Amino acid sequence: MFVSVGSSSMNNTTGLPEDFRIALLVLYIFIFLAGTLNVLLMSCMLQVQSRLSFTKVSVINLIAVHAIFLLTVPFRIYYYASGTWALGIDFCKIVSLMIHAHMYLAFIFYAILLIVRFLENCELQHTLEFHRLLHALTASATVWLVIFGSVFPATLANYGTLQNDSTHCFHFNNEITIPAVKTFNYIICILVILIWCVLASFQVYFLLYVFKTFGKSIYHRQEFWAQMKNVVFLSVMFFCFVPYQGFRIYFVSQFDMKNNNINEVFLAVTAFSCFDMIVFAGRDICKLIHFKGLF
Repeated sequence: MFVSVGSSSMNNTTGLPEDFRIALLVLYIFIFLAGTLNVLLMSCMLQVQSRLSFTKVSVINLIAVHAIFLLTVPFRIYYYASGTWALGIDFCKIVSLMIHAHMYLAFIFYAILLIVRFLENCELQHTLEFHRLLHALTASATVWLVIFGSVFPATLANYGTLQNDSTHCFHFNNEITIPAVKTFNYIICILVILIWCVLASFQVYFLLYVFKTFGKSIYHRQEFWAQMKNVVFLSVMFFCFVPYQGFRIYFVSQFDMKNNNINEVFLAVTAFSCFDMIVFAGRDICKLIHFKGLF
């Protein structure tokens, strides 16, 4: 009935220490369950919204990004639970890349959503909308095609070329020793952090403007709570993405496979962005549940 620690360690061929393997297993189980709930709740919420606003389209794209990534999470759970990979190196590369695609696609749509909401502030609370469904589909498809039509195939072709052991998965960091790959990582990490800082600076400006305009009555104003929703998105971006990018700079500059375990944990934390809509629309979700008669 019980497996000894010694035999358990022998069955674990992930290359991860047992505590890291268990931690990642628990993290991904939680991400899968809570992320699936998040996608289902937000899909129900969007059904009751008739306007095709830029915000709604961005949220739809975020839900799609989360849903596609969550389809690959069970394979990560399988790997960390079984301790070995038996699904082939090529499929491992796809599963491994999806968490990176999820992170950067989600970051792009967060940035687009915030920029649109900032523009709405400049337009004196006028809501920007797509007047035709075709326009919304074209704008969304453009972003998806750039990532999955050009960037993803090229990355997949050159990703993990130094990994030959098909029983191991998610150990594709040896390419970091290549100067061009190292430089590319630096550029991406710094760019993500800089974009977040710029968006955060604009948000501080709009918050100060709202405080200055409405004074003590600010907490009763819709404009203030609209800004707080922006703060939620910025917080999700900060806590889920910025720490990984910051550690990635250190990891690349001081490359050591011993730090790969920590890198995997930071990478798993980026998937917590799958809970974004639960936090962003908490009050609306409660209203939806009450409307459906679940309570």
